[in-house]
Amino acid sequence: MRVALFATCLGDTLFPDAVKATALLLSRLGQEVVFPQAQTCCGQMHVNTGYQREALPLVDNHAACFADESIDAVIVPSGSCAGSIRHQHQIVAERYGTPALRQQVERSRAKTYELAEFLVDVLGVVDVGATFPHRVTYHPTCHSLRMLRVGDKPLRLLRAVREIDLVELPDADQCCGFGGTFALKNADTSTAMLSDKLRNVAATGAEFCSAGDSSCLMHIGGGLSRMQTGIGTLHLAEILASTEHAISPKRGALA
Repeated sequence: MRVALFATCLGDTLFPDAVKATALLLSRLGQEVVFPQAQTCCGQMHVNTGYQREALPLVDNHAACFADESIDAVIVPSGSCAGSIRHQHQIVAERYGTPALRQQVERSRAKTYELAEFLVDVLGVVDVGATFPHRVTYHPTCHSLRMLRVGDKPLRLLRAVREIDLVELPDADQCCGFGGTFALKNADTSTAMLSDKLRNVAATGAEFCSAGDSSCLMHIGGGLSRMQTGIGTLHLAEILASTEHAISPKRGALA
């Protein structure tokens, strides 16, 4: 398949290793990976904050980048951004866009997948050939659980990783408290939610907390660092892309 990689804002600016790992993983599984250079923000932040009309240029640009019929699928290493493309783009296009834009949005959203669901549902793969000899716990992010209904697909992928010690996260389905601008506008509530999540992560004795969204990992990782727990965070893609020949002893991810 010819698949396009959507990096997301956080991936592009703060967490490029997760994006690189996604590309490496997909290539290793035999996919032709392309990266449309004109891609920018998906507009999720604008829509979530109530600025739907202002998100229109971003939705327009995204659809122009990824509606191309030569692209079989669009892979997003983020449940929240994949959810925005699949659900919010249609809302914005219907309210403020032209008929032509609505058609482009429909084409792009119909072939957009969060990484885990693409691997399991489209490629039919659970064992991706990864090796990761570390104790790991997994946080299922809100958008992947509730908007995309990804379910246990990330855990199925992690269970197939060689040498991993995967431990269940208590109250795993509880929000970490990030929610984008929610963490700024409702800082006290966000901090309280994060405290619960950090306590549960620490209770697992894991070396790494993984998730499918860099935004949640940024929030959780900041808390773990401030608490000096010694627990690191890694995107799901970084674990799945790791092999016995490409594991960094320092970070446990790709060398």
